[in-house]
Amino acid sequence: MSLLLPVTAPVATTALVLAQQPGNGDNGGQGEDFGKSSPLGFLILLLFLIAVALLVRSMTKHLKRVPATFDPEEKAEAEADDAAEKDEAGKPAVPDAEPVKQPEKSESS
Repeated sequence: MSLLLPVTAPVATTALVLAQQPGNGDNGGQGEDFGKSSPLGFLILLLFLIAVALLVRSMTKHLKRVPATFDPEEKAEAEADDAAEKDEAGKPAVPDAEPVKQPEKSESS
C-alpha cells in the first residue's frame, strides 16, 4: 500500500489547488465588463454576415453555369456538330463571316 500513497499524493494536491476559488478580488479575468461587446464588434460581425451572404449569392450564380456532367461523350458530340457546320473547304458555313485582320507591327523601339 505504500506504493499507492506517493502516486496519489501529487494528484490529490493538484486537485485541491485547481478546485480553489480565486480570492482577493481576482475573478479569473472576468471583471465587470466580461461578456460585453462593443458597438465596433457588432459592426464587424454585421460586415462579416453581409460578406458571407454576397459570397453565397455569387457561388450559386457560378454553380448554375456548371454543366450537369463532364462526360467526354458530350464533348465528342459537340465536336461532331461543329464539323457538320463547316463545308468541304474548311470554311465556316456562315457566309457573312469575314476574317479578322491583325494590326501591322511597327518597328518603334
